[in-house]
Parts: sequence; C-alpha cells; structure tokens
Amino acid sequence: MLRRVAGCSFLPYRTPQIHRIGCRRFSTSGSTPSPSSNLSILGGLTNELDRIAPRFEIHGSQIQVLRTPNEFYETLKAKISKAKSHIYLSTLYIGKTEDELISTIQTRLRNQPNLKVSILTDYLRGTRESPKPSCASLLVPLVAEFGTDRVDIRMFHTPNLTGLRKKVIPKRINEGWGLQHMKLYSVDDEVIISGANLSSDYFTNRQDRYHVFSSKDITKYLATIHHAVCSLSFRVLPSSFDNEMNYILQWPESNASPSPLEDVNRFVHCASTILGPLIKPHAGAAVNHQDNKTHDIPNDTIVYPLAQLTQLLKPDTSTEHPGITAILRQLSSSAFINSSWAFTAGYFNIQPDLRALLLASHGNGTVITASPWANGFYGSKGVSGLLPPAYTLLAKRFLKSVQRAGKTYQIQMKEWRKGTVGEPGGWTYHAKGLWITLPHEQHPSITLIGSSNYTKRSYSLDLEINSLIVTENSALRKRLGAEQEGLEMHASIVDMDDYAKIERRVGMRVRIAMWIVTLLGGAL
Repeated sequence: MLRRVAGCSFLPYRTPQIHRIGCRRFSTSGSTPSPSSNLSILGGLTNELDRIAPRFEIHGSQIQVLRTPNEFYETLKAKISKAKSHIYLSTLYIGKTEDELISTIQTRLRNQPNLKVSILTDYLRGTRESPKPSCASLLVPLVAEFGTDRVDIRMFHTPNLTGLRKKVIPKRINEGWGLQHMKLYSVDDEVIISGANLSSDYFTNRQDRYHVFSSKDITKYLATIHHAVCSLSFRVLPSSFDNEMNYILQWPESNASPSPLEDVNRFVHCASTILGPLIKPHAGAAVNHQDNKTHDIPNDTIVYPLAQLTQLLKPDTSTEHPGITAILRQLSSSAFINSSWAFTAGYFNIQPDLRALLLASHGNGTVITASPWANGFYGSKGVSGLLPPAYTLLAKRFLKSVQRAGKTYQIQMKEWRKGTVGEPGGWTYHAKGLWITLPHEQHPSITLIGSSNYTKRSYSLDLEINSLIVTENSALRKRLGAEQEGLEMHASIVDMDDYAKIERRVGMRVRIAMWIVTLLGGAL
C-alpha cells in the first residue's frame, strides 16, 4: 500500500547545540618530521577537515575498539538489554533468522515503557526473499505488538532503480544500483560505528571493524541523519490482508517527500533540502562532549563524521570523499616520508582517484583485502559467484599499478584468509578502513572506520557513514595499532606470481559480466 505526498515536508531535525568551550587545536608550527612536529602534521590535517565536516572533541577513553564478531554481538545485546530512552539501528539488513536479537529488543520494550525503537534497513535487501521469511517479516511483529508510536521500522528504496530497469534486473544483483548501507547501532548516549550488518555470520565468522563511541553529542548528531533518512523511506506495517506476507510497505503522508517510485526528481530535491544542511561543518567550530566538562578531563581526540549520500544530494555535497581525499593527499607530502599506512576493504575496487593518491604516498603502505576463499560470495550460485574472481582481477590490476609507479618495495598487498568459506572453521572478511602512523611513532594517530568500501559504488550509489578519528591519546593509539595488527595476523603477502597461478586466472565470462554491470549503470 503506497501513499504519495505532493511536496517536501520539513521535519524539525537539528544538529546538537554547538558548545564553544575549550576548543582543541593541534599546533601547526614546524615542518621537520620528528616526534615534536607530529602535532603540526595533525594540526594541518584538522584545519583542512574543519572546512569539510562537523567536528566533535572527546577524550580517547570514550572510544572502545571491539575486535571480534562475537564481541560485537554480545556488546550490542548487552547495551540493548539496558536501554532506557531510545534505540536506533541503521543497517543494510537484519538476518531473517535473528530471533535472539529481536527477542532482546522485544524484552526491553516490555520492561521499559518509555523506550522507543527506530530501525532503518534497505528496501531491496530487506524484502529480497519475500514472500518467504525476510528481514521485513522478522521485524514487523515488533510494530504489531508495540505500535508505531514506539517502534518505527523503515526501508529505504534507492531512486536509481525504478520503472523498467527495476523489472528486468534480477533480485540477487539489484543491490548494485544503490543501497542504504550505513551501519549505526545506537543505544541511549552511545553509538557503535561499524561496517557489519546484523546477521549470524557478522556475529560469528565474518570479520569486520567496530568502534563504540560513548559520546552524547556524536550519538545525537548521527541520530539526525538516521531519522532524516527514515523520513525518506517506506514504513513497514503489519498486513491486514490474508496473504503470504505478514507485512505491507507504506509511504506515510508524514514523509518528507514523495516516493522515489512515483517522482524521482521531486524525491531527490526534497532529500537534498533535508540532508544537505545536516552534513555541513559547523563553521569550523569545535563541538565538545560535555561529560568531560564535569570531570575536568582534557579532550585529546577529534572525531569527524563523514557522510556519502550522493544519490540523494544534488548538487553532491557529501563529505566522505572530500574527507578521505584530504587525508590521502597529505600522505604525499614530505612530512610523511617516514610514516606508514594500512588500507583495507573486503571488496577491493578502490575509486581510481583514491588509488592514485595511495600510489603517490610516501612512507610504507599495506593494502589488506579478502582472499577469494574469504570473499562472502565465494561458492555462490549464479551471477554472484562471479564476484570473487572479479575482485581478484581488480586486485591484480592494482598490483600492476604499483609496479608501474615503481613502488613495489614500498607498497605491499596482503590477502586475509581464515580457512575457506563454506567449510568448517571458514571465515569471510568484510573489514574496511584506514590507519595512518605518523613519523617516528609506533601506533596509528589517524583512522577511518565505517560502512564505505571506497569504491565507485560507494561514491555514486550507496548511503554511507564513516568516522574519521584524529588522536594523540596514547592508549587509544595502542588500541588502534592492536586492531590493525590483529587483522594482519591472518593476512599474507601476495604478488604477481600468485595471480599467475591457474586457480587465480579470470575467464572471459567474468570480464563480460563486469562490463554488463557497468553498462547498465551498476557498480561492484
């Protein structure tokens, strides 16, 4: 059941109040790469980032680094079971068999009458299995029991897949035309920023990254983006009809725009009006976490939320691509000659301009990607089974670029593997992000974490949220270093000889499939 709205509704979403108290500024003096000048390196970077994205200042102890899928799951459940005021979850999908997670939410709703829950997933991924059990059918009983005043289930539909194109593209691969891909898991005044979805493999044997931010201001700010996208999404409601599905998808009259399935141009216009102001920097002013004010703890860490919302913004004012470009551009300056960096993406198809910046970087670099035997699509039937060799081909091309740039001894590629997908003890790899260790330092001072895979698709089709952390907190830097080392523990160096092996050869069928996806406007 779909309802149309003839215009934009402007909802009262507001960013947190800006507190100009004790603004933290890294020094920008000095130019020689040494321990004393690293603050000037950070200062130059943060000055540039202040012009790109909102800035939040916290203490390094307010960021917890989780290491394993099980730790992520148990932490999420524990926080949900103690929720007092709100839970908001933004994810690609929730696994159709995640009854324990839903039961945890249900129990807390029953025990906490003032608790409200908002869940945002992707429309295409969340209904793909229908009329069989799906994400939508799993979630709708929460609405049936507690009503829409307490539980709001939303599914975002990309404006890039409508009409004839939507009819002819198979469901198994239609996500290649755009998704709700943000991963934000918030309970009260804390938020977990991750690249992980909410399903059993991400809770057991699918490696990702997970940072817990104990910051009321950051949590509130990200809530404004979550709820704004919800206002541009379909609502999942219980079905009153006797049919195979227990839910319907409705476009509420209170939504901020018309449905993308009815008026794409108006939908994007309204989305731009609503989301554009939310991701702008606060005129360069620092936003301080007020918990530290009462405890007199000095802030030593800056967090920049970066958003890539290209499909919803005209003109595109997204902040993730400009933010990561600013970071990688710094790596090519003389100040970073003795630095090191590590970049990871489970699906390695890095945006060409970002690839060029990595190749131009100083210092030693490591690229970590999934081995074909740790790719989530390994062994899949049909077209999706072609994805692991496609990513192998793209990784091989990157190594060739390293050779042409004369950086063979400076930039190395590693493949992460822990067993084989589909076999006992086999894991998949889904981590993504960046770590930068400054000259003469042992641990990273800069990291980027979130949902983006840093691909053409990320920068043109999907909704992404990332967090850029710049810190001088020694304990947090050690935790970030341990996180990076933990991922590299299961990663081995690969070179062109490895890609020449018979099992690595990529056939013409894969190359043709990649060309067809691009031709139809999709992306890997």
